[in-house]
Amino acid sequence: MTERARDIPDTGVAEEEVVGLASELIRIDTTNTGDPETVVGERAAAEYVAAKLAEVGYETTYVESGAPGRGNVVARLAGSDPGRGALLVHGHLDVVPADASEWSVHPFSGAVQDGYVWGRGAVDMKDMVAMSLALARRLKRDGITPKRDIIFAFLADEEAGGHYGAQWLVENRPDLFEGATEAISEVGGFSITVKDGVRAYLIETAEKGIAWMTLRVRGRAGHGSMIHEDNAVTKLTEAVARLGRHRFPLVLTDSVREFLAGISELTGIQFEEDDLEGSVAKLGNIARMIGATLRDTANPTMLNAGYKSNVIPSLAEATVDCRILPGRQEAFERELDEILGPDVEREWVGLPPLETTFDGPLVDHMTASIIAEDPAAKTLPYMLSGGTDAKSFAQLGIRCFGFAPLQLPADLDFSALFHGVDERVPVDALKFGTRVLDRFLRNC
Repeated sequence: MTERARDIPDTGVAEEEVVGLASELIRIDTTNTGDPETVVGERAAAEYVAAKLAEVGYETTYVESGAPGRGNVVARLAGSDPGRGALLVHGHLDVVPADASEWSVHPFSGAVQDGYVWGRGAVDMKDMVAMSLALARRLKRDGITPKRDIIFAFLADEEAGGHYGAQWLVENRPDLFEGATEAISEVGGFSITVKDGVRAYLIETAEKGIAWMTLRVRGRAGHGSMIHEDNAVTKLTEAVARLGRHRFPLVLTDSVREFLAGISELTGIQFEEDDLEGSVAKLGNIARMIGATLRDTANPTMLNAGYKSNVIPSLAEATVDCRILPGRQEAFERELDEILGPDVEREWVGLPPLETTFDGPLVDHMTASIIAEDPAAKTLPYMLSGGTDAKSFAQLGIRCFGFAPLQLPADLDFSALFHGVDERVPVDALKFGTRVLDRFLRNC
């Protein structure tokens, strides 16, 4: 048998399973509202995953992280070289809420129709969970020993910061990830068509920091009918309006520079810094994602004040979703001080930014695994404007990437599907990703 023949993945069963696994996982409603009292389904999803792993011989660890029902499952597949660092493959089981009245199909139907698997979580991220689960089963069932240990982790609570999932496990059960040096997870490895059928696959090497900020203004309570010059609501809304209109400066990080250089090479688009956003807008649907990585953002999302229409309250609050580029925290806070002024208190809950380099053997294996399925492909690094559980695992010294490979139709607005209506993933993309990940996991 030739070396090439040995490298052709025999993923028939895994490819057959992955669509059904994705559909079944979507049918388990794992809505995470952020309120522990109303979260549903994480235990059921974790038990489903644990049963599928046990069926082929895995010993699994099921952990409820600090609260009933917040289920997490971890399993390890031993590699041939115990001296090498382990690879962590992690995915979250929870999803954001969905309003069924807005959807073409029920968001928890897991419908397979028109060449897609439909439902909340189809791209965020039960597609990757299904691929990981299908391949964990394939490797164990077929007696395949990878070159290094692979740790499969299926987690709760990513959509609300990982406090009952990745973050809790990092703080309380780091032993489950002993020896892990690198990790892969969501929102990377997907394709964008740049010209004439040539696809670039974007591998996530960086994430903006997340800071959910509460603003508070205190004033003097009083009757709504009287002249009142110390109104907490007025002071707060003026500060929020200033912040909402503010444009933070353009900053090019290493990951973004490398991405833009790669796209320029493929397309001929020049990204001149005097009109950088105008140039990025030429990238089409992906411009929303990339544009958000050119500067810090602070978007007001919630207001809370008062308890009666004729009472001026003594306290007004606002919530602001802040996303901060690597290396910008101090400068960002200085700008906040100038914008908000001295009367506005602020309180943070957040997770730090991440950035790693686009090099090394793991990156080489990602590229090789994609090119084996799409020979004209090019891989590029990019920064995610949101955040993932990688922020937690990086605290263990693990080098994290987004690599959930999908070959997507050129006309699919993929970025709009995350947390969007009619979220769906192409069946062919799931099968493509299964083949790519199979080759990657066996050889990396």
